[in-house]
Amino acid sequence: MLHVDGYAGFERLTANGKIQARRLLAHTRRKFYEIAEAEVTPLATEALRRIAMLYAVEELVRGQSPAHRLAVRRARSKPIVDALQSWLEATLPSLPPRGKLAEAMRYALTRWDGLTRFLDDGRIELDTNPVERAIRPVALGRKNHLFAGSDGGAERWAVIGSLIETAKLNGVEPYAWLKDVLTRMLAGHPASRLDELLPWSWKTENPSNT
Repeated sequence: MLHVDGYAGFERLTANGKIQARRLLAHTRRKFYEIAEAEVTPLATEALRRIAMLYAVEELVRGQSPAHRLAVRRARSKPIVDALQSWLEATLPSLPPRGKLAEAMRYALTRWDGLTRFLDDGRIELDTNPVERAIRPVALGRKNHLFAGSDGGAERWAVIGSLIETAKLNGVEPYAWLKDVLTRMLAGHPASRLDELLPWSWKTENPSNT
């Protein structure tokens, strides 16, 4: 399973059927949002309202097990998805074919299978917004990163960058975590217990136990 946007180049990756494309609902939503921002368009607003209902369900299941997420999605999200599809199909023929609103609706409908795969797999997210936010510093600094000095330097920077963003995603302050982890490693923290130092399981050491 591959989370992708509408870039046509991804079609070659999924052509043999071994890889399935999971389309991003955020990209579909963005098209309607841009239309609604540019002018008062009740249809675009209605599309956003329906999509918002799906995100509201996701708020309820965030952090839950894939099995639980899937059960809730099938009970609560599927009716919303089915109604949205029917609404898009019924509304599209009444719109000017070359208009932006018709384009946004066609974008959604032609990618419908990929957009709705989250109804069949509790591991799938509706979008990759957290990941995109995490890699934004990389994109903003790409010109500076060309001067890493060597392939080894670039690799080490990538490792550090990945560690820092992983800490952020787990609600851990990166500097405090790195300082504590490096201190413990220098003090002889057992290699067999390195998993205790990973961001999702890390806890600051109690001074009374040191």
